[in-house]
Amino acid sequence: MRECLVRGIRGAITVKANTKAEIFSGTRELLKAIVDANQIESEDIASIFLTTTPDLNADFPATAARELGWHMVPLLCAREIDVPNAMPRLIRVLMHVNTTKTQAEIKHVYLGEAARLRPDLT
Repeated sequence: MRECLVRGIRGAITVKANTKAEIFSGTRELLKAIVDANQIESEDIASIFLTTTPDLNADFPATAARELGWHMVPLLCAREIDVPNAMPRLIRVLMHVNTTKTQAEIKHVYLGEAARLRPDLT
């Protein structure tokens, strides 16, 4: 039997516009895809760190996670570094989970245009 460890799962998604609806929809889609790909129960989520590019400020992506019923999961939002010519309208996630999976078994999820960020993982 493997020891349960905390592992990080990365993911990202682009959204079409700086609106609450787009930020919430994109965040929910990404979080659900990460959970589905890794067979995660909400009780196993240790914390989630969410970032947005500076052009996304209509609302907090963490609020979308709360709407999934994750009221006890520690969430933190931050703004990405404003790098010239970086991909716009991007939401990134670093989810920490308690799991028995090895690092190699973790599935990172990059959706939409964000798949170009890590072609080695998509």
